[in-house]
Amino acid sequence: MTDLPDIWSYLREGPLLWLTATLVAYLAGDAAFRAVDRNPLVNPVLVAMIILGLALWSTGTPYATYFEGAQFVHFMLGPATVALAGPLYENLHHLRRTLVPMLGALVVGSAVAVISALWIARALGVRGATLASLAPKSTTAPVAIGISEALGGLTTLTAALVILTGIIGAVLVTPLMNALGIRDWRARGFAVGVAAHGIGTARAFQVNRTAGAFAGVGMGLNALLTALLAPYVLTLFR
Repeated sequence: MTDLPDIWSYLREGPLLWLTATLVAYLAGDAAFRAVDRNPLVNPVLVAMIILGLALWSTGTPYATYFEGAQFVHFMLGPATVALAGPLYENLHHLRRTLVPMLGALVVGSAVAVISALWIARALGVRGATLASLAPKSTTAPVAIGISEALGGLTTLTAALVILTGIIGAVLVTPLMNALGIRDWRARGFAVGVAAHGIGTARAFQVNRTAGAFAGVGMGLNALLTALLAPYVLTLFR
């Protein structure tokens, strides 16, 4: 029994342990999500975050140690984003017909996401690097971190805000769209892609394949527009 702490200290330094823990936590979250008939409140990512957070806190494991294993999952974000081209190609005929209203919605959605976050934060007294960290919160994580770094923000804070934004969007999108009476899967998907990036897109695919395809389009276009828009908006607020 006296060897157990030494064994654990050795195991927790290994990247394979935390890669496995990440996958197991997500599988547990997905199982819970299915058990409640895909209720959006039981989001698999949120459940996995809680499980991993408790595991890291209870074992005293630093985030840097955890990320040595989780970086393999992080690396797959790029290929997973590119894979969205498949369902997008299937819905290309829908995309051509709705290009103009989509571009209008993109400009409004992207601008509101950046301006509202900075305006509210500044009104509450947020300044400096923390303020810059908020600007790209509605873009997908790899792009948001790059934008935050270029603006002088705190990349770890940006990453946390991106995940929080995505989870909130994934939880609220279905009941909100139903309450507003929006039935068009293209509009529903594009809106959640612009507002809640990858996590929202994953939720859209769970509901409808067309919605997922348009969410992927919204996510990609919003990342591009935010990268162009955020520096100018942040300059105005500073």
